[in-house]
Amino acid sequence: MAVFTFILRKSGDEWTAEQYSGDIEESSPSTFDIQRKLVKAALAADSSGAVQSSFSVVSPSSAVFQVVVGGAVFVGGGVAAAAAPAGGAASAGEAAPAAEKKEEKVEEEEEDDDLGLSLFD
Repeated sequence: MAVFTFILRKSGDEWTAEQYSGDIEESSPSTFDIQRKLVKAALAADSSGAVQSSFSVVSPSSAVFQVVVGGAVFVGGGVAAAAAPAGGAASAGEAAPAAEKKEEKVEEEEEDDDLGLSLFD
C-alpha cells in the first residue's frame, strides 16, 4: 500500500501540486484536472491495487489531495464479518457454545410458558 499526499496551491488561474515527501509535481487550471493528473502519476509510481483519493480544501487558494494505492477496501458491513475471525480459531470455537447455551435458555423459557392454561378458557 502506498500513500501519496500532495499540497495544492492556487496562484492566479493555475493550481500547482507538490508531493509532500516526494518528487511528483503537476499543474492545471482546474482542481478536477489536477486530481486526475495526480492519480495517474501515483499509479505510474505504484500500481499495486485499488485506488482511493481524498480532496480537502483548506482555503480558497490551497488544498490537500491524498491518493492511496493498494490496501484493503471496505464495503458496507464487510468489516464486521472480517473482524470476527481475527481472534483466531479459539475465539470462534468459544463463541459457538455460548450461542448454543443462549438457544437452550430460550427453549426452556418457552416450555415454561406452555402450561396448557389460557386466560380465556
